[in-house]
Amino acid sequence: MSMSSTRCAVIGVGYLGKFHAQKYAALPNAELIAVVDTNPQQAASVAADCNCRAITDYADLLGRVEAVSIAVPTTLHFKIAQEFLNHGTHVLLEKPITATVSQAAELNRIAREKGLILQVGHLERFNAALMDLADRRMAPLFIESHRLAPFKPRATDVNVVLDLMIHDIDIILDMVRSPVKSLAASGAQVLSQAIDIANARIEFENGCVANVTSSRVSMKTERKMRIFQQNAYISVDFQNRGLAVHRVGEGEMFPGIPEITSEESFFEESDALRSEIIAFLDAIQNGAPVIVTGEDGQRALETAIRITDLVLRDKQILR
Repeated sequence: MSMSSTRCAVIGVGYLGKFHAQKYAALPNAELIAVVDTNPQQAASVAADCNCRAITDYADLLGRVEAVSIAVPTTLHFKIAQEFLNHGTHVLLEKPITATVSQAAELNRIAREKGLILQVGHLERFNAALMDLADRRMAPLFIESHRLAPFKPRATDVNVVLDLMIHDIDIILDMVRSPVKSLAASGAQVLSQAIDIANARIEFENGCVANVTSSRVSMKTERKMRIFQQNAYISVDFQNRGLAVHRVGEGEMFPGIPEITSEESFFEESDALRSEIIAFLDAIQNGAPVIVTGEDGQRALETAIRITDLVLRDKQILR
């Protein structure tokens, strides 16, 4: 291992965590020390695949690694992340950042005081189509997003707002960069004991409005966002990594009707999780800006919880 490598571990190597472990194991600037899971067989299987130690108690690693990915159930995020931060370890924490806003605020406080990286795993920020928008001038007036997926029993530890919609909430908050003025929301419980489909209308102080729909009881998978701004319409297809930009041109399509110029791009399949982990290590090793900060995660969580509460109040749905 080179002197520039970071000693890492992954806490929770179920469906998502095992992919984190594989990425660290393959990166030259990371040294994967161990994977942790309360299921000994799962820990051993992933450890064998990634050529590292298998551990069943994360406490054995406190103070012994420089960085961790935490991919455990949301209810455990705060306790585990807090302990690693307090032991001077940089943390990449899967979304949603925590179960409550106060927990998120406490993690951010510790990270600030200790000068540590706290990055939140809003993976869609690393989608190639969305990243291409980073260099474009964005001033949205209206945003519409749809995130639809078939039902998956493994994702029901949180409701659809905290499971799926929070991706779009995070993207929209980062894009609009204005405080939320008002919220309206509705939803329904279909197959699980929590909200399975929801719609929210978010009004911002700068006048932008976002209409956000998420479902985990659909027959198809769709992840699209449409952005309307002065003289332009932008469509992002997260699933197919497509980006279409339509603008008002200088000529006329008909007398008095401006022409519309269009450009459409499709990006090669890329590994968003690998990009996310590379960005995390770059922030640790080189001081690069954190792409999705703990504060970003806290803002997205706060908005998602407000939306959840509106739906629960309206429908008397169980948490």
